[in-house]
Amino acid sequence: MKKYFFVRLLNIVITLFVIATVTFFLMKQLPGSPFDEEKLADLSEEQRTEFFSRYGLDKPLTTQYMIYMGNLVQGDLGTSFYFKGQDVKSIIADRIGPSALLGTQAVLLGLTLGIILGIIAAFRHNTIWDFSTMFIAVLGISVPNFVFAALLQYYVGLKMGILPVAFWESYSSSIMPSISLSLIVIALIARYTRNEMLEVLGQDYMLTAKAKGVKQLKIIYKHAIRNALIPVITVLGPISVSLLTGSLVIENIFGVPGIGSLFVDSIKVNDYTTIMGLTLFYSAFFVLTMLIIDLLYGLIDPRIRISGAKE
Repeated sequence: MKKYFFVRLLNIVITLFVIATVTFFLMKQLPGSPFDEEKLADLSEEQRTEFFSRYGLDKPLTTQYMIYMGNLVQGDLGTSFYFKGQDVKSIIADRIGPSALLGTQAVLLGLTLGIILGIIAAFRHNTIWDFSTMFIAVLGISVPNFVFAALLQYYVGLKMGILPVAFWESYSSSIMPSISLSLIVIALIARYTRNEMLEVLGQDYMLTAKAKGVKQLKIIYKHAIRNALIPVITVLGPISVSLLTGSLVIENIFGVPGIGSLFVDSIKVNDYTTIMGLTLFYSAFFVLTMLIIDLLYGLIDPRIRISGAKE
């Protein structure tokens, strides 16, 4: 088991190193610079040289890379070019709260409704309940969440006046964005849960439990759900990462000051250090989430934990 974790952690370090390297060199290919080109045009050649030298942008690209990676090893993500020289770690820390709130609410809502709908569809196979659930799933996957967000803004925000249309004012401002984000989660989880439940319900041990007169609720909880959850958790991992780290489109639509909108803003102005910091944050969160999912496999199915321990 210790060897397994060591190998996984080593893979995480290598993965993040590759991502940081590729992102750094690709980012430098973006046209323009982090500074206002109109103001730079008013400077003399000597002033421009001195200005870029102050930020280390006059050095060869490989030298800039070595300096950045050296600072990164020490946990320094650098300072922002655009956001008034603020530390990138501080900027991310300030903006992660709204994104985490939206993502957590969307995941919890999507997971709860998705599992419930999937179970209902499986136990009412080929009935109106099953067809309705699959219709919701297809609708959730087919319709982009920003379209659903616009409909919520128009009808719930403008027509009914129940919730704020945009801007981050209070907790109520997080409800419509969270619902918009949860649509794809509900659709995917319902679909996977239904398919896995149908497969599990057809197994011999399930038929034996029914023949022995075991109550349906006990069959669902003790046998069916636990065996059907592993594929669901697999698909839930990447979805959770994307939601918890902020939705680029939804945050801009609702005016949420999260890291999704921060990422868009930093790309617009070529804020190199902020782009790098957010990319590494996304990547680290993703690989760590996948590691946690591997641990959850063992909690749900002890056979996986035993197999991993033998390795």
